[in-house]
Amino acid sequence: MFSKMFDDAPQNDWRDAEKVVLEDFGKTPEELFGVSFTGESGKGVMERTARASASVAQVHWARLASGAEVAIKIQKREIAQQVGWDLWTFKVVAKIYTWLFDIPLYSLVPYISERLLLETDFVNEADNSERMAKLVAGESRLRGRVYIPKVYRELSSKRVMTAEWIEGVRLWDKETLTRPWHGRWREGSPGCKGAPLNPPDRQAVAEIIRSHPLKEHLKPNRDWWKGRNGNGGLGVSLKDCMQTMVDLFSAQMFLWGWCHCDPHPGNIFIRRLPSGKPELVLIDHGLYVHMQPEFRHQYSLLWKSLMTFDNKTIGDIVRAWGINNPDVFASATLMRPYTGGDNSTSAGIKRTMSVKEQQERHYEMQQQMRKGIREILGDEKKWPRELIFIGRNMRIVQGNNQYLGAPVNRLKIMGGWASRSLVDSPDLSYRERLLNFGRHMLFKFVLFSSDVVFYSSKVAQFFGRKSNLEDDMEASMKKVAGDMGFELNHNVFEG
Repeated sequence: MFSKMFDDAPQNDWRDAEKVVLEDFGKTPEELFGVSFTGESGKGVMERTARASASVAQVHWARLASGAEVAIKIQKREIAQQVGWDLWTFKVVAKIYTWLFDIPLYSLVPYISERLLLETDFVNEADNSERMAKLVAGESRLRGRVYIPKVYRELSSKRVMTAEWIEGVRLWDKETLTRPWHGRWREGSPGCKGAPLNPPDRQAVAEIIRSHPLKEHLKPNRDWWKGRNGNGGLGVSLKDCMQTMVDLFSAQMFLWGWCHCDPHPGNIFIRRLPSGKPELVLIDHGLYVHMQPEFRHQYSLLWKSLMTFDNKTIGDIVRAWGINNPDVFASATLMRPYTGGDNSTSAGIKRTMSVKEQQERHYEMQQQMRKGIREILGDEKKWPRELIFIGRNMRIVQGNNQYLGAPVNRLKIMGGWASRSLVDSPDLSYRERLLNFGRHMLFKFVLFSSDVVFYSSKVAQFFGRKSNLEDDMEASMKKVAGDMGFELNHNVFEG
């Protein structure tokens, strides 16, 4: 299901992809990449049939004459016009919603449109990819656990991006991730840590080119680690996979301020390291948001305050952002109802109604709760636009954890990174960082309470309960959203 959702959009004819390369480089694919479609000796090889196709671009496999295997991402020729129409439609719908529901959504249109347009600029994607690779390499807690593919700048443009080919298992394939490893001891899966990949057999390539010139599959099959019967897997822990993922995206939000906003399962590969631990490979770096240091520090402090029920600090931060309802915003941030506030929104409604009146006057309750949504947006001039895409990231990460059975305590991990980032951030003075270190040590004791809830849920699962902690949080949020008059459909974040 997931593979079709993210990688199985109709692919364009090869002649259209060839035209994009010719228009951007003034060279044919054979000239640019040094490949031959006839098996010429001394040249590389390339598949004209796409290995994956999404709405914006399709990806072709190639092995260059140097021996490097690459993923060539070619933008679909019609996408520029299509994106223009899509953004115009989005603008109209936002205008209608603003008028109908008196919710200032239209003011968010310019920022959202700008971010989405950047997804069609592959130079921007290459910049983001290289920046993230440097950040990961400089962070000891992630180095060796996270891998960002190399970009080939000389073979990339605004509509063509050439990057290192990745052999791995997509995050949605739980069975292959967890089945026993049938490879050799202390050996990793193909390509782990950037190791060279074995070349295709030249005779087999020549035969495929001769018999299937336009539907060639030249890339070698590298699933030897599945064993003779093909029923093996990477043999990695789902807990380790999710721990690495939450660590990575927490570092992006709280420590670096460069946040990947499209972490759906199709953009995450898992490889097995020789140690038996998973290596997470993150691809598709088109959609990022940059958090300025002041906002990032505020966001980190907000998360820390949410975990300790520090309502005064929460209120101070969100009101500085032009948000007039801390309770509702806190729930939206945690992806679960926030129980540490004063519940002013719901309490204000129910104070004037008996239980019977609450049931009979559901419409009036919905109107009051919608007012709470308007209060979240509050002063639209102060409201940080970055929160839109940060929220998208968190929802998708929550969905990934939920899909894998909630193997990690996501909120605790994120809270820990939020607190620790106030110690490690180079943007703060040494005095501030020293004070924050003492507070961080105390905060670690506070996080123990979240472990009690998490492991209670795991024990219930062990004794037959079907839902996990993320399922429970989603159900609670749907109930809250229902009281507001909204149907909460989290799938809208996953495309």
